[in-house]
Amino acid sequence: MAKSKSSDYKASNIQVLEGLEAVRKRPSMYIGDTSSRGLHHLINEVVDNSIDEALAGHCDYITLTIHENDSITVLDNGRGIPVDMHPKLGIPAVEVVLTKLHAGGKFDKDSYKVSGGLHGVGVSCVNALSTKFKAEIHRDGNIYVMEFERGNTVTPLKTVGKTKETGTKITFLPDPEIFTQTTTFKFDVIADRMRELAFLNPEITIEMVDEREPELGSTIYHYAGGVKDFVKYLDESRESFMDEPIYVKGEIENVPVEAAMQYNNSYTENVHSYVNNINTREGGTHISGFRRALTRSFKNYADKNKIIKPNSKITISGEDFREGLTCVLSVKVAEPQFEGQTKTKLGNSEVQSAVEVLLYEKLNEYLEQNPKTAKKILEKVVVAAEAREAARKARQLIQRKSVMSGGGLPGKLADCSIKDPALSEIYLVEGDSAGGSAKMGRNRSFQAILPLRGKILNVEKAKINKILENKEIQAMITALGTSVGGEEEFELENLRYHKIIIMTDADVDGSHIRTLLLTFFFRYMHPLVEHGFIYIATPPLYRITSTRGQIQYAWDDDTRDKITLDLKKTKKKFDVSRYKGLGEMNPEQLWETTMDPETRTLQQVTVENAAAADKMFSTLMGDDVTPRREFIERNAKYAKLDI
Repeated sequence: MAKSKSSDYKASNIQVLEGLEAVRKRPSMYIGDTSSRGLHHLINEVVDNSIDEALAGHCDYITLTIHENDSITVLDNGRGIPVDMHPKLGIPAVEVVLTKLHAGGKFDKDSYKVSGGLHGVGVSCVNALSTKFKAEIHRDGNIYVMEFERGNTVTPLKTVGKTKETGTKITFLPDPEIFTQTTTFKFDVIADRMRELAFLNPEITIEMVDEREPELGSTIYHYAGGVKDFVKYLDESRESFMDEPIYVKGEIENVPVEAAMQYNNSYTENVHSYVNNINTREGGTHISGFRRALTRSFKNYADKNKIIKPNSKITISGEDFREGLTCVLSVKVAEPQFEGQTKTKLGNSEVQSAVEVLLYEKLNEYLEQNPKTAKKILEKVVVAAEAREAARKARQLIQRKSVMSGGGLPGKLADCSIKDPALSEIYLVEGDSAGGSAKMGRNRSFQAILPLRGKILNVEKAKINKILENKEIQAMITALGTSVGGEEEFELENLRYHKIIIMTDADVDGSHIRTLLLTFFFRYMHPLVEHGFIYIATPPLYRITSTRGQIQYAWDDDTRDKITLDLKKTKKKFDVSRYKGLGEMNPEQLWETTMDPETRTLQQVTVENAAAADKMFSTLMGDDVTPRREFIERNAKYAKLDI
């Protein structure tokens, strides 16, 4: 036992964090992190309150404005936060909501039957993490205003005018002391979420204004067709053989269920699920109910109509019924129980039976009423089963080759000596030339190198058995150790490296190869993206060599211009050379700029909005040229694409 030091540990050492101090002390506990992701989460917390008002039937219009200084205003036409005195605390209710954790109307089921923000920490956290925070409430014929700084009240509640309107207007400016990486909001990230909310809540109109780019005007999101329109939007770049998506809406055991689905020419499952507008990326009981209903209804219909021959050697599995299916499933749950690593997996057992019973009944009706479409779907299911069987044989062949080759790893892989995945990383390098430099320049103890020759197959347009025949894809699967495919085949626990770094040239071909690799990981190794194991290396674009051989690197044009301007001021002679590819760098330069953990810059690939990512990949890599051209034109001003 250690020597007692009780004299050093007294009552005065016990800290009691008052009010919102706890949020400022440990912000990541409340909003996930303080990076760009956490910054944008602040908007979600405020908008969710307006959405909850809409779910309760009191709001149908929300306006979100990004101001020039990157402050945000969210205005709704709901009831307005109550301003009367709280019976227990003796302060206005609005002050309780904005300054007390675990306070709000969401706990009172008479006020809100369903809500997205259930923990009562949302808007008060935004207040705590903002240098300026202003609440303007239109209620009871009056306009009330209250202002805060970093969670502290600076202007007590006061009446500033009269109004006939009702609603709440929240304006906040994020604190750069908390968000040290960035306080700049990205229009596309916010727009993706607002569009998603408008699809999921057809009674709502959401208007978005970005004052930083006034020429854009305002963007209106309103979709009367709800999730039906959502599926059509997701499938814009895919070819569907259905005139209209299958649409299901109903309520069982006080669980409202809404779903839309349609089959297309893709080879992957694209199912997006939501509980109270929260994207349940890890699935849960509602997804289990959906899958059971889908498999049962289609299998029963196939058996009844003898579409699948009894003596067929092909065994149909549940995943075959979901190949090429795009679906949006939305349920509303009064008391959702979330579990899983990111708390986005629904655990309520009663929801599974509600979804299964309702969908099974409605799907049976649809199949009986639409026999031609039903036959086309089931023909696609049989083809999917045949491809899955061929893929199984291809996997076995890969495994046999691995065993026969000795160590089981691809011959061109230069592996690292450390075997702990948490400490190991692998570079997927474009071309043998750059691969050779990377092998010589790396730290052999923890860095593995796998050179990739040419461009891998575009998996958006190929069946799984064809994908597994691609040699470069085979090499990646074997090197990573996880296998590939759906939940049953993929083995995350066998992953050999916890950093998978894509390193390609900074040109059009390099960008294309990077997108092909990201599409493969997103579609067939999705858990790697979900758990944050995929990274993109950022090699420099320029090398600036000045007097006496001093070398500086620039990763973009602005940095190059700044360096050269400084050199001109000192009247030093210099030479600027642009790297055409990784192969032009010698091993020392590649290590110093792109591979040394002390000096390199890696971009972690994350997917906050799976539906937006699904849409992006299908647009960029699908057959339809028009949406792809429009997407590229719309995003041409962005040097980098955030997944």
